[in-house]
Amino acid sequence: MLQFVNFKKNYGSFAALTVDNLQVGQGLYWLKGVNGSGKSTLLKSIAGMLSFDGDVLLNGNISVKKDAVNYRRLVSFAEAEPLFPEFLTGREMIKLFAKARGAAVGQEEQYIESMQMQSYVNRPIGSYSSGMNKKLSLLLAFLGSPKLILLDEPLITIDAASLLILYKWINERQEQDGTGFILSSHQALDREILPSAGELLIEHQTLTHII
Repeated sequence: MLQFVNFKKNYGSFAALTVDNLQVGQGLYWLKGVNGSGKSTLLKSIAGMLSFDGDVLLNGNISVKKDAVNYRRLVSFAEAEPLFPEFLTGREMIKLFAKARGAAVGQEEQYIESMQMQSYVNRPIGSYSSGMNKKLSLLLAFLGSPKLILLDEPLITIDAASLLILYKWINERQEQDGTGFILSSHQALDREILPSAGELLIEHQTLTHII
């Protein structure tokens, strides 16, 4: 699914993260590491949001640097603490993302309904609670037909019922479309619901594939 080629991310003279020619196969992965280890940095780099040395390839030949437009159509990212333009409504954000990702007409409705967003999706985002923002961010990441979905701390902020719905989304996309996932979380994943999750560990600013 992903191949890291001499990946290095520095902030000034600080070597924030190194990944030496690591390959991560198709599937679901739990990205683990202590606070400040570089989990968000890694996910944002994979998503094409941060500059870095080296390269990241999707499916062996789609480069985040050399084929950025195509790559970003295939990789979705939901931030831990999303920020959206407050003057737009949730529905307007959904329409923008759906168009950019070539989503099927009406694809978003199943997600709006299952997360019970109907009562506020047409309101300005500035009126949203942190939980509402989180649900919107997760929905946007699932639009279109991404080959890889990156979720930074997806288990925080949302309630227990919504968490079960998110797990259902993940399982359905894996089973139906073969979509890959990388989730960072300080909370343990539910192994009964996501039994196939492998592990990626960031330790001493280096990424390691555990399982």
